[in-house]
Amino acid sequence: MDTFSLAGSLTGIRRFCKAALLICAPALLAACGSSERATDVAAEEGVLMIGIGSEPKTIDPGLATGTPESRVLYALMEGLIGQDPKDDLVNQPGVAERWESNEDFTVWTFHLRENAKWSNGDPLTAEDFAYAWKRTLTPELGAEFAEMLFVIKNAEPYQKGEITDWSQVGVKVLDPYTLQVTLEGPTPHFLGMTKHYTYFPVDAKVVEANGGAADRQSRWSTAENFVGNGPFVIKRWAISEVMETVKNPNYWDAANVKLNGVNFYPVENISAEETMFRGGRLHITYEVPSSKLPILKTKFKDELQIDKYLGSYFYRVNTTKPPFDDPRVRKAFAMAIDKQLLVDKVTQGGQQPATGYVPPGISGYEASTAVPYDVEAARRLLAEAGYPDGKGFPTREILINTSENHRRVAEAIQAMWKKNLNVEVGIYNQEWKVYLNSQINLDYDVSRSGWIADYVYPSAFLNIFTTGGGNNNTGWGNPQYDRLIDASRTAQTEEERMGLMHDAEEILLNELPIIPIYWYTRVYLKDPRVKGWYPKLLDRHPYKYIYFDNSGTAAADEVNGEGA
Repeated sequence: MDTFSLAGSLTGIRRFCKAALLICAPALLAACGSSERATDVAAEEGVLMIGIGSEPKTIDPGLATGTPESRVLYALMEGLIGQDPKDDLVNQPGVAERWESNEDFTVWTFHLRENAKWSNGDPLTAEDFAYAWKRTLTPELGAEFAEMLFVIKNAEPYQKGEITDWSQVGVKVLDPYTLQVTLEGPTPHFLGMTKHYTYFPVDAKVVEANGGAADRQSRWSTAENFVGNGPFVIKRWAISEVMETVKNPNYWDAANVKLNGVNFYPVENISAEETMFRGGRLHITYEVPSSKLPILKTKFKDELQIDKYLGSYFYRVNTTKPPFDDPRVRKAFAMAIDKQLLVDKVTQGGQQPATGYVPPGISGYEASTAVPYDVEAARRLLAEAGYPDGKGFPTREILINTSENHRRVAEAIQAMWKKNLNVEVGIYNQEWKVYLNSQINLDYDVSRSGWIADYVYPSAFLNIFTTGGGNNNTGWGNPQYDRLIDASRTAQTEEERMGLMHDAEEILLNELPIIPIYWYTRVYLKDPRVKGWYPKLLDRHPYKYIYFDNSGTAAADEVNGEGA
């Protein structure tokens, strides 16, 4: 899943002010007119107030790609398998109350609960899953995450238009409440994949009434038309300000949902977001300014969370654009970054320098090793490419999505490239949606990027860089890499699968369409009253299990005299 963080723009400040004013709306009005904090009132009423960083690009599970979207979708929808509150590897019943596979994990059968309903009260059936998956694989839709479904038999040739008969794809509705899925090869981790929103169902009637399966501009996912099946439903959606949700009375497990609602705030300025937290306007932030971590670690020990996070922070390189079409140039730039210095002095949140692309934490996988920090070797490579001591190298730019934290990293790397390679590199920022489109259209030189695992397996990282992949966005492709990834889907043993993926990562790190920088940690502020929220590698926190303990005291005063 593509990662996000926004800060520092005037637009962000304006939206922060709007968000702050919005808290003085409906149920929280009294708090704003008194000394009582909005988070205190919300906690008493069982309403979680959480920052999501940016306005979601979409809440259509077939078209979503980013972290802000996922934060919302996991409240509004649910897949076959539910999220466990503590462990990403534990599979909870979701829409499916039980399931089984054959001995080699190539055929999975899901038995859906008959009391599962859509938020409008309509029955939810196996056909809704089959329709959603077929829609995501429809070539005309151009779903960026279609490759998530390529483990299903014949899903890839169907999405590429090589076959047009849906009956050849391994998705079969055996009866209204039984779904059978046949895969390309043994996939013991398939249950984990189905927790991702790409595998969520959609209501065919609603989609068809609003443009049909292939319509990327469909209005089915607007607030007035959206129909979900999760623990919460949209009450109000003020674009760029707040999405208010309330408990879904038609959710099959509504009796065990502890919160009465979740309000999502797309605060684009992380310093403003931190101010909102300290001012009693958020229970949980999306992140924190890295420049304030030293003082937050001292004064906000109970609120500051630094969790392990299965994610990789890297720079994408546009390999179609000279001089970055030369792998020697890409390698020189990679070798000129002191990653240890970056995590020690800039990010300061417990991140690890990335020695490869796939982060540690995946059992059984031997990760490959990226290029080391070696200034002399970097200079030699740049000279071999025709730019001795940086002479003649054209000015290029680093694209970032607007963020104080990303800018600090980019400025440090900019200085390293100037010092170590004698090249001039600019920095420019774009808002989240524009930034995503620039990457898709290869309208950049070097781009700040990141990827969070969609399930706990190496393929969650490696599949995206196949030639023409919807989330590749580098212009790079390698036939041998593609063959290795394809072979890993049909490999008969775990050892064989892991070996094929290791070999694919070796190719990626040799040709470097991306420059690995560090492995993530999740750094944010959380009100101590929020319970049922545990550190998780994928950072997915099922909202149905979250609640407030109002017996203690509220979080947050000023970090220092100047605030944000």
